Formats: sequence, C-alpha cells, structure tokens
Amino acid sequence: MGIEIEKKFTIKHLPKDVEKYPYHLIEQAYLNVHPAIRVRREDDSFYMTYKGVNGVMVKEEYNLFLDEKSYTHLLEKADGIVISKKRVLIPLNENAFSKDYLDKNKSLKEKIEKREVKIELDIFEKDLEGICFAEVEFPTVEDADNYIKADWFLEEVTGQKKYSNAFMSRCSKDEIKKLFSL
Repeated sequence: MGIEIEKKFTIKHLPKDVEKYPYHLIEQAYLNVHPAIRVRREDDSFYMTYKGVNGVMVKEEYNLFLDEKSYTHLLEKADGIVISKKRVLIPLNENAFSKDYLDKNKSLKEKIEKREVKIELDIFEKDLEGICFAEVEFPTVEDADNYIKADWFLEEVTGQKKYSNAFMSRCSKDEIKKLFSL
C-alpha cells in the first residue's frame, strides 16, 4: 500500500524562469472519480492509479504500470475529458521549513538537499488551459503541517473538490470557465 501526503495550492503567478526547470508531459483520464481510478501517460511511461478516499491530505495510492496498448485501450473507456498538462518540477522554496524544524528533522533536511521533496507545478493545456496548481508531497503529516508555502502560492486548496483533476475531468468548458473565472 502506498500513501500520498500532499498539499495543493492555487498560484499568484508563475515563478521566475519557470522554463528552466525540468518537466513531464502528462495526459490522464478517469475511469472512476470516487474513488479515483485513472490512466496516465507521463512522457513515455503508462500506468493506472487508484487513489483512495480515506483522507483529505493523506490518501492511499497504488500504481500499476501498463504498456502503451493497454493504456490506449483503457483511455477509450474513460468518462469525461482527457486532461493534458505540463508538470514542472521546481526545487522546494528555501523558507519551506523553519531552521528549528529542520534541525530536529534531519531526515527531511536530507531529502530536501537531495531534491526528493519538490514543488510540482501543473500547467494545464487544451480543455483546461489557463489553470495552474502547485502541489507538494511530503514524507510525513508532521512535515506537511509545518510547511511554509512559497511566496508565489496564493491559497491552499487541499481537498477542495473543484480543484481535483477527477472533478475537472467531468466538467464542460463552460463549467470550467465559470468555476475558475477564465
């Protein structure tokens, strides 16, 4: 069993020099939204994911790798729109944790130094163009609770339905425009 501990944020603006960071091109679609069962192509990798509904910030998550033929077959069975986005991998903000907290949590400090904890900036394309969210995955709930958001983040929206990819996959372009004032 995998556990995902993640916070999601709206953003004020894209970070400076966003184009200099590595990224993944992602396409995904949902076979079910509650619990979320999705198929995803990330660059040249394919997989199906189950995300449990047990918590807002903490969720069960399982990934099953697929070949391209299986992915394409399942994609045809998905409901709603196919989501396309660029996921930009940005180093964690320097003030993400207090010095005292990092001094007490050597493991987290090491993970940050190795860039294992990062900001994932999703810049949506096609049907969801104009929408951007940032997510940060944490090793522990305590780390998530002690995180100090980046200055280019606006509001934390963790667990809010309208910001979930699964929910957005079921919306029309007009509904998306209304929900996000596009």
